[in-house]
Amino acid sequence: MGTSNYSDEFKRDAVHQITVRGYPVGEVSRRLGVSKYSLYKWVKLFGEPSPKPGVDHEAENRRLKRELARVTEERDILKKATAYFARESQ
Repeated sequence: MGTSNYSDEFKRDAVHQITVRGYPVGEVSRRLGVSKYSLYKWVKLFGEPSPKPGVDHEAENRRLKRELARVTEERDILKKATAYFARESQ
């Protein structure tokens, strides 16, 4: 096996596929013909530092509130439908 020199742009694109698009390292490795070891090394070099957990609580809270409102609305609709069909069957 020889060593291949890849451009920084190629490396950054590979890292982008892993970090931003969320593709698994193994899949990117197979598609690009690059070893997993090289990809992990490139992620350390070119990847953005991983955000500290819990930094964006406000965004998570907004998302959860939207989801709760949607699920509550669905539950209420199902309750009304159940009551309606129970009345109809009697």
